[in-house]
Formats: sequence, structure tokens, C-alpha cells
Amino acid sequence: MYAFTLERPQTVADASRLAAGGAKVLAGGQTLLASMKLRLSQPGQLADLSGIKELVGVCREGNALVIGAMTRHIDVANHPEVRALIPGLADLAAHIGDRQVRAMGTLGGSVANNDPAACYPSAVLALGATIHTTSRKIAADDFFQGMFTTALQDGELITAISFPIPTRSVYMKFLQPASRFALVGVYVAQTGSGVRVAVTGAASCVFRHAGLESALNRSFTVASAASVAIDPSDLNADIHASAAYRANLISVQTQRAVAKLLA
Repeated sequence: MYAFTLERPQTVADASRLAAGGAKVLAGGQTLLASMKLRLSQPGQLADLSGIKELVGVCREGNALVIGAMTRHIDVANHPEVRALIPGLADLAAHIGDRQVRAMGTLGGSVANNDPAACYPSAVLALGATIHTTSRKIAADDFFQGMFTTALQDGELITAISFPIPTRSVYMKFLQPASRFALVGVYVAQTGSGVRVAVTGAASCVFRHAGLESALNRSFTVASAASVAIDPSDLNADIHASAAYRANLISVQTQRAVAKLLA
């Protein structure tokens, strides 16, 4: 690990100033610290957000749950309002990584990093969430732009994410055993504006599947999900799974999701 200085801002304003000045934000460190240990990343200055209390917590605002960016996975998983109102999101958080990851990783850190196989981006996209930052609000459909790429600008920090409460939703994850990231994860949500289906782990970035959404909006059944052909052309292929295998998993996991919601 290369030498660096560590700052511990106590307010969002202080953190914003450090980020604008070039400091790398530490929001749990599940990816950043590992890359630093391998000397793949060399930030000269880190700004640890863990001391900013205003970035932690869950509250209900109208028909949405607003979750602070520095709320840890384990706290999302165990929060009574999340479990009662968006159980699919609570279950997703409860199965991220292992206990150590869930105890340190944060919602905002995961979403800002936008790992292609991370779980949270699928929930943000499927639930039609809104990402609150230090300067604006960004709709989920406009936020995820590519591999490890988002709409965040230099120095812009996520402060919270607002999740509309769905009629019902569920996340089905087929994990890669070694990393516990999603080989393919599918989040299905029935919302006031229709069914939304988001897929993670299968491509270079989380995405909504228009074909599955169209079929399930016509008929919310397992057979309807199974009738949709999944094109493997733009899907990932690696040592863990071929593109065709991931395409099949998208179909299977969606069918399982629908079956679980109908049970």
C-alpha cells in the first residue's frame, strides 16, 4: 500500500470540500482499500465519511423510504421499516458478501462504485429510486452509465437514496461462490407505474430488461417470464460463465422471482 493521508470530516460540507480538492472518498472501503493494498490505486488523500452522522439512517417520507448513503448493509437488512415496507430490499442487503462486508459496506459506497456485479444497483433501478447528492437529485434511470461509471460529477457525493415503496418486490441472486458477488441477480418490482426488472452481474453495467418488463406487464405469471427469449449478444462471458449461461440465468431467476411473489 502506498502512503496516504487520512481525513475524517464531520459534516457533508467538509467532505464536499475535500472531495472537490481531490481527496478520494472512503464510504466503507470494500473495493477501495482492497485495490490500495494491491497497489492498483494510489490516492494521496482519503476522506473517511464514517463520522458524518447526517448520512446515516432510514426514514419514511410519504410513499418512500429514504436511506442515508452511509447506512451499512447490515442496518438496511435489519431495519424494521425496510423489512416491513420493502422486504425485497432488506433481503438483498442481508445477502451481500459476508458478515464482515455487511458490517462495513454502505449503500452509497456500493451505488457510487457501480460494480457490474453489485446487488444494490439492481434494487435502485428496479424500484425507480432517486439518488440525492450534494448538488441535485438523479433518477435511477439516468444514474448508471457503464462499468464503474455513473452520472456523479467530480466532487459530487451521494447523501441519500429515496426508494418508492412498491406493491411488492423481490431479488433473486445466483452468486459466484468465491466472491459472493452476483453471477446474475434479478430484481423484480411491481410498482404503481408497472413492473420493472433490473439485472446485475450479467453485463458491463446493471440494466433494465424491456422484454421481460413488457411480458410481465401483460401477464404477471411464470409462464410469461419464461416466454421471453434472452439475447446473450451483449452479456458477459468469462471463466465463471458463458454469455449463453448468463442469458439462461436471467430467465430462470426472473421466473423464480415471479413465482416467489405469487406464492
